[in-house]
Amino acid sequence: MRWIINGLEDLNRVAAEFLERAGDRTLFALYGPMGVGKTTFVKAVAACLGVEDDVTSPTFAIVNEYITADEKRVYHFDFYRVKNTTEAMDFGYEEYFYSGNLCFIEWPEMIEPLLPEDAVICRFSELPDGRRELAVEGM
Repeated sequence: MRWIINGLEDLNRVAAEFLERAGDRTLFALYGPMGVGKTTFVKAVAACLGVEDDVTSPTFAIVNEYITADEKRVYHFDFYRVKNTTEAMDFGYEEYFYSGNLCFIEWPEMIEPLLPEDAVICRFSELPDGRRELAVEGM
């Protein structure tokens, strides 16, 4: 599955389509270089789910938790500063990953051995004209 994101004004459409296609999948590994729009995408998905909080990158906190309009939890991770899988294990990643709640993971390459087999792989890239591409595997 693949989406071209034509700009910020197009992001909500892509986020809504993404959620529709996701079905009951809960764990999403977001790959892509810094500045490609991973956090902005999570912000759009959260908005589609009725999250009212300001969605920001959890770079220093490692995880941010948000509550949707129907009282479900969304976890947003940023493992950029994690040095190894032991740090993630000490952090208690399993409680989040296997909670049944939506989990969006930025910089999953830092903890790849810990990702469940059913994680949906989401690859973000910037096209030459500045638009973004989201390619998804496992949905």
